[in-house]
Amino acid sequence: MLGKDFQKYWAGSEEKNVWGSFKGAFKSREPLKYRLVQAHYKLGSMISRLDVHIARLQERDRTLFERVVAAQMAKDTTRASMYANEVAEIRKMSKQLIMTQIALEQVQLRMETVSELGEVFANLVPVVGVITELKNVLKGVMPELSIELAGLSEDLQEVVIEAGDFTGGYSYTGAATPEARKILEEASAIAEQRMKEKFPDLPVNAMAQRA
Repeated sequence: MLGKDFQKYWAGSEEKNVWGSFKGAFKSREPLKYRLVQAHYKLGSMISRLDVHIARLQERDRTLFERVVAAQMAKDTTRASMYANEVAEIRKMSKQLIMTQIALEQVQLRMETVSELGEVFANLVPVVGVITELKNVLKGVMPELSIELAGLSEDLQEVVIEAGDFTGGYSYTGAATPEARKILEEASAIAEQRMKEKFPDLPVNAMAQRA
């Protein structure tokens, strides 16, 4: 159960300035709850942008797929292979973005349940690990989003560390947790399934030519 002191620091109060000197550790005067709301909003914006980007890739994939089929029908195996290679690259990128989107949706759900001190550690520590991994995944795909995720990861790490400093009962090492890995594995599996639903298989002959 939350104590009154932490409740004030969590939700904010007119006396929140006193916490600025608590242990000299807090870098921000904003309540933890407010910072989580901000982080949740940023995640929503990222998920929406990913949706737009994935849709564009799907449209590009559809155009190239039609070109593969047309080249196959014209028995132009060289051109069919060239288009098939482009399709393969687009699909690789699409899978990374879909996996990222699914994982961020899971992160959002976890953040929505954080309303007590204990939940900060149960739900945010895995979240930080997930965001850190996704930041690395997106470096070569959407660099700008990778940078934003890096900033979000730092913000959430501060929340976790401050909550731990407040109680003195928790310590955050920054290491990825089994729960974070589980979230990423599940997101990857779902992304694989969505790829099959969104992107039709390439013609067998084009695939053979690529190989």
